Amino acid sequence: MIQRNKINKSRLTSIFILLGVAAGLLTSNAFAQAYKWIDANGKTVYSDTPPPPSAKKVATKSFDTGSSINTANFPSDLAAAVSKNPVTLYTAPNCGACNEGRSLLKQAGIPFTEKTVKTNDDVNKLSQVSGDTSLPLLIISRSKFKGLDAVEWKTALAAAGYPETNKLPKDYRYPEPEPAAPPVVNENKAADTKAAEPLKPKSSSASGIRF
Repeated sequence: MIQRNKINKSRLTSIFILLGVAAGLLTSNAFAQAYKWIDANGKTVYSDTPPPPSAKKVATKSFDTGSSINTANFPSDLAAAVSKNPVTLYTAPNCGACNEGRSLLKQAGIPFTEKTVKTNDDVNKLSQVSGDTSLPLLIISRSKFKGLDAVEWKTALAAAGYPETNKLPKDYRYPEPEPAAPPVVNENKAADTKAAEPLKPKSSSASGIRF
């Protein structure tokens, strides 16, 4: 009886994950805009909605929400999955679960973009994207998975169309990780310099990042 309950619970979890991923895919758009500004308290804000009239606007950027990974040499099913449901992984240094999550994706042959969280600006960006600062954060299209759960991740990736076996070309090289909130060069250079200030040595707990 206990074993059966575990199986039923696993099946229900898989169904909910599949439904969540499907809902995320249906709401995804081909293009979006990102806004960055300084609010009344001097805090840097990232959002996909325009800033209020009272805010000091820093930058606006239009981008394609599809993957930037070159899929020219990929098998058709893998290329289609990457194009329709790009994968992004948010990580931080000294995060064991982040390292395990990265290894899981690479062993499964999942092409992904990695965003690193190292500065206060990165933490703010992670909070805006995720709703909190838990890491690792896996994003498949618009579906978000906080924390490492190998079964949940694999189920969601399969639902997004990724092959169950590693089909990456042997010469494939993963893109270099990039900051979650890369500095923006514009007319407000002073604001950008302040926003990119690195975390202080003793700020590991103050930053609020949870592994």
